[in-house]
Amino acid sequence: MRSKRALLNVISTLLFQLITIICGFIVPRLIIGTYGSGVNGVITSISQFLGYIILLESGIGGVVKAALYKPLAIMDKESISSIIKATEKFFRYVALAFIGYSFVLAGIFPLLVKYDFGWFYVFSLVLIIGFSTFGQYYFGVTYQILLQADQKNYVISLLRLGTTIVNTIIIVVLVKFGVGIHLVKLGSSLVFIIRPLVLNYYVKKKYQLIHNCKPNNDAVKQRWDGLGHHLAYFLHRRADVIVLTIFANIKEVSVYSVYNLVVLGIENITVTLSSGFEAAFGNMIAKEEMGVLNKNFRIYEFISFSVTTTLFTSAALLILSFVTVYTRGISDVNYYRPMFAYVLILAEAIYCIRLPYFSVTMAAGHFKQTRNGAFIEAFFNIVLSVILVQQYGVVGVAIATLCAMLFRTFQYAIYLSNKVLHRSVWLFWGRCIVNITAAMITIYIAKLLPVTKIDSYFLWFLHACRITLIATAVTLPLNTVIYYQDAKSFIEVVKRLWIQKADKQDEKLQ
Repeated sequence: MRSKRALLNVISTLLFQLITIICGFIVPRLIIGTYGSGVNGVITSISQFLGYIILLESGIGGVVKAALYKPLAIMDKESISSIIKATEKFFRYVALAFIGYSFVLAGIFPLLVKYDFGWFYVFSLVLIIGFSTFGQYYFGVTYQILLQADQKNYVISLLRLGTTIVNTIIIVVLVKFGVGIHLVKLGSSLVFIIRPLVLNYYVKKKYQLIHNCKPNNDAVKQRWDGLGHHLAYFLHRRADVIVLTIFANIKEVSVYSVYNLVVLGIENITVTLSSGFEAAFGNMIAKEEMGVLNKNFRIYEFISFSVTTTLFTSAALLILSFVTVYTRGISDVNYYRPMFAYVLILAEAIYCIRLPYFSVTMAAGHFKQTRNGAFIEAFFNIVLSVILVQQYGVVGVAIATLCAMLFRTFQYAIYLSNKVLHRSVWLFWGRCIVNITAAMITIYIAKLLPVTKIDSYFLWFLHACRITLIATAVTLPLNTVIYYQDAKSFIEVVKRLWIQKADKQDEKLQ
């Protein structure tokens, strides 16, 4: 059941990520082409500043999931209900605090923007963009955590997929009709408010939670230990844009957002693996199945390293040609930034490499033991970003992110090996060496290909297929040969799930 749910989560989340990538490229290009890089930059920046509210979560999401693994494993409805009630109460306070924060930000943010926007123009845009975030915290985020802990990410993914498609269609229609950006973002916010309402209805019907139970506040007492991890994740996602908004200019934010679209899309595909497996690992730890945990973690490593190396090596070889085609005809700012592209891709690749180690550490509930490293990463990232942005602009903030990612990835790998899995850390270093070698071979082969002018999406797509095929043909066989047993175990899991599916179909026919 765990393997089946993990695979279903991976497939559904992967489908969602692919749709998100496609829609994510359509909307910003439409906004840049219609309203300009300045408007795109200010929308990106507002979204990042509104995201500061997640600091009030104090890392409670990961803590609650860890607390839910055991009650879900033994189907203790009363314990589940009491944990959810305490969590829901907490997020209601966060939602109310968000209202106040949104008005404060709306009043201050127009003063930070180094661009020719009116005060009320920016003020109202902040409130409109913040509307959907309020709905998420007030109605849906608690139930989203429950579904994640119960290995039902596929429900969330399918719901997200639907609202993402509808949102994109509405934005395209409104822009084509020539309406202002405020009405465009209002239409988008109304679509996304539907998602938490549907999620709320689904969970209450499916789980039949006990509503008059006493909230289990002890279950979320580790939230302050989770704050460091939460802060580090927050800065990884938002520090760069915030630093650029304050110390550079809003058009640089637009440049950052375009490159980040590509990198974030690839990262989300890799993160899909984490969303599919983390809850299963939590279930194994709750049942003290350490042998099973180690075996499945090696499969997870094999998949994660292979996918990360293939996708990010391909991205490094393709991103500049894509951005050139994507921003063709836009001249209000220079979007061709090779050094920034390569540093950003390397930083995010290292972040994705650490996901298996982070996921199992959090599934084990080791928040307090690893919180200091998270605080150091967060401090290191923001201070170095502020220092380097003065001299190097977007490249500087990318370098700061890269340094922070290196530190934290190594720490997670060492901690997990020594304290949870009890194995040699050289297994991690070995995988790094193998996949760095695969990346270098791929880049060498790609450089031998004849140079062709890429001036359309179709030509870029053909080139992308060729590069990705080379990366896959190098990375997957190399990992399979060196980690043959892990590859064999992965194939056995897939076969077992396929046989189970075939048997069920036969039963239905009979």
